[in-house]
Amino acid sequence: MTSSTTTDSVRDPRAPRTAGWRWAPHWVLAFVILWPAPGYAEGVMVLGALAALIHLVAARFRGGAALLSAPAWALTSVLFFAYWLPQLISAVDSVDVGRALREAVVDLRYLPFLWLVASAVTTPRGRRITLGGLAAIVAVWTIDGLCEVVFGTSPLFFGIDQLKQLISNRPMCSVEQLAAADRLGGVLGPCNLKLGIVLASLSPFALYWVGRRFGATGWLVSSAAIGIVILFAGSRASWLTYALVLLFSGWRLLGWRRLLAVFAAGLVLAAIGATVSPQVRDRIERTAAGLSADESGVDAALSGRARIWDAAVCMIRENPINGVGARGFREAFPGCDPDAGQIAAWGDGPAFHAHQIVLEIGSETGLVGLLLWLAGAAMAWRAWRFAPPIARERARPAMLALAVTVFPFNTHLAFYSTFWGGFTLLLSALYAGTLLARVEPSQPGEGKAPH
Repeated sequence: MTSSTTTDSVRDPRAPRTAGWRWAPHWVLAFVILWPAPGYAEGVMVLGALAALIHLVAARFRGGAALLSAPAWALTSVLFFAYWLPQLISAVDSVDVGRALREAVVDLRYLPFLWLVASAVTTPRGRRITLGGLAAIVAVWTIDGLCEVVFGTSPLFFGIDQLKQLISNRPMCSVEQLAAADRLGGVLGPCNLKLGIVLASLSPFALYWVGRRFGATGWLVSSAAIGIVILFAGSRASWLTYALVLLFSGWRLLGWRRLLAVFAAGLVLAAIGATVSPQVRDRIERTAAGLSADESGVDAALSGRARIWDAAVCMIRENPINGVGARGFREAFPGCDPDAGQIAAWGDGPAFHAHQIVLEIGSETGLVGLLLWLAGAAMAWRAWRFAPPIARERARPAMLALAVTVFPFNTHLAFYSTFWGGFTLLLSALYAGTLLARVEPSQPGEGKAPH
């Protein structure tokens, strides 16, 4: 795959005026903004996919090169099928064939939406709106999280909850969910404790935007603010994700010495956080205890994940070709539970997913799934390798966001769930669209390095 677009700037004046789909950036941002209300976000995504299809069919797919470059079309589609084909193939003999096939068919809705997302960043105007908008969303959610750290309440979630009660006379979260919350919920709320990992994965958009406009000082202030929220809101997986973001977004801007000072300051902030938050202190103590514990102690430190990973290995061994089926982990878990009959660290019931990307793909979609995911990763890397420097600079925030989200030496949310699967596919489309966007005459100097 190449990123050559030397002929794209010569456009037939009679071609349909589809370039960029001027409404596409706003649609993408609306999808992200509505994540606190998953049902509405899903509705926006589906409507965007339908609008994209209708728009393309109405134009009989003419002007496709004006919408996206040929390499961008190809890479966006390849990344989708690297995700979707394992799901389809694993459904053939999954533990619940009917449900698995229905889920695979329904998930085809992501493909036109990914074309829409990639088209949103194909022009300079689209990138300014989309990437700047994502940076603004991260900033607003960070400020809201800081308010919850200080005052104990998220203003944004409070407003959403009041609106929900006004509409349906029911709160966003039940009393039991409120009581079980063990970390900062922020705008997503105490019944959807994903703020830390979401902010960590989206933080490259904010940090690169601030670094390019306000230099090292702006980057330092922003990274500290986001880091405080992630410390109080995040799991240990989000801490590692954010550390990777700081490492790869900060080393060129600050240099290694100042970046080491940033990490030292982060450790100090973590120590302070542990003194004021019992939940933060508990996660730090469990992590430290796991480094010197026996097998059972390690499992406790990992919140039961060692037991889950043993079960995932069992599923891979028993279903090596195409796994137990995407989202079939919970049904297959009792048959592979190494400590069946014992109360798990997470409580009653089976584990819902493998909590680790390689084990999730291997157990749910088998060797076929692993090979297809690796093929998608290879194509994404090949596109990066052969892209010109200006294209790499343009795509760097999306590339880093996607890379840290799928970083294999970490724990993860379920990639075949509606929320995290859609989140990851969104990042893949932003990566393909920014890396392989057409270079237009109005773009000289775009993507200039922040330093």
